[in-house]
Amino acid sequence: MDIIRVLATMVSLGILFLVLELIRRNRLKEKYSLLWLFSSVVMLCFSLSRELLHTVSLSIGIKYPPSFIFLLAFLFLTVITIHITSVISELSERNKALLQEIVLLREALKERSGKEDEQESQDK
Repeated sequence: MDIIRVLATMVSLGILFLVLELIRRNRLKEKYSLLWLFSSVVMLCFSLSRELLHTVSLSIGIKYPPSFIFLLAFLFLTVITIHITSVISELSERNKALLQEIVLLREALKERSGKEDEQESQDK
């Protein structure tokens, strides 16, 4: 086993264990970790079997297998970016709705405290 294969396997395992540890510590939610888990397993498979990498890359028409790895990395980062953007958009909309609700609650509270002040002054 050459040094590059060992290094690639160690990095893949490291990423896999890091993602699992973040999930275990509740720092990464399960629904967001699926892409990371999938990518680390794919990286581990390709790092353990160079023949698999060559076979898959040649079967889709890529003559130089490291180019296939860069293609996978680009596609993965694109999917992650789209996913994160959709989550941010959803959170932005939720923040806007919460802000509107807070404003309405503050106005209702002001009206209520104003009515209580009027009622106290009338009782005296």
